Amino acid sequence: MNLSGATSVAGIIGWPVDQSRSPAIHNAAFAALGLDWIYLAFPVRPGDASGAPAAMRALGIRGLNVTMPHKREVMAALDELSPEAERAGAVNTIVADGRRLIGMNTDGPGFVRFLERDVGVVPAGRRTLVLGAGGAARAVALALGDAGADVVVAARRRDQADEVAALVKNGRTVPYDAAAIDGELGGISILVNATPAGREGETLPLDPARLGDGHVVVDLIYHPETTPLVRTALERGAKAFNGIGMLVHQAALSFEAWTGVPAPIDAMRAAVA
Repeated sequence: MNLSGATSVAGIIGWPVDQSRSPAIHNAAFAALGLDWIYLAFPVRPGDASGAPAAMRALGIRGLNVTMPHKREVMAALDELSPEAERAGAVNTIVADGRRLIGMNTDGPGFVRFLERDVGVVPAGRRTLVLGAGGAARAVALALGDAGADVVVAARRRDQADEVAALVKNGRTVPYDAAAIDGELGGISILVNATPAGREGETLPLDPARLGDGHVVVDLIYHPETTPLVRTALERGAKAFNGIGMLVHQAALSFEAWTGVPAPIDAMRAAVA
């Protein structure tokens, strides 16, 4: 990597951000294409994120990814929001267009691209159950609905689930309990866990025996790489994946928005591995 005064800078803001895989993913992509770019991690404390866009303008930073807990806070400081970011109520990518800053959300589109390109599953016409109603769940549910899927949302807070479902084409909710979720599993083909359960030792309210070879299961958690849900789904014959695929494809969409060139997916995936 030959850095100079002409090197373009991109990065990620979050708190904490020291364990982020994004620098490895993007720097591998820049290197694979021979682009004079570098990607850095910027730890930004809670409450300080609204100043990051001004810093982008002042320092000439070409692009930023935004991770927790800043995805909502940065929105008010941007010049424009993409339709996906506005509907999701969260920004995970900022693109500098001159001094104009555009907020995007590549989480949902990245998830759909992962399904279509890596799993070989087109969401249109499929019934999907999304567990959770946080930022990632909202982005994924919206993108699945836009792609033509019927989306069922279940979350601990029913009011949040109702809010997400109201924004989704063909969206509805069910209670976040075993009886309701198990009742849905027989009729769905895609199950998405967008809750912390699995990373924090919690148990999801579903009967693993109801999973089978007709299901595609995606746990958005990627640390640990094999969660109890993924392990159980594989044992039951389902296709099961962690969140690495979505991570890579949302990063690829950010990369393409900043650079204007197709992302080298193989290099980005290898960097994660």
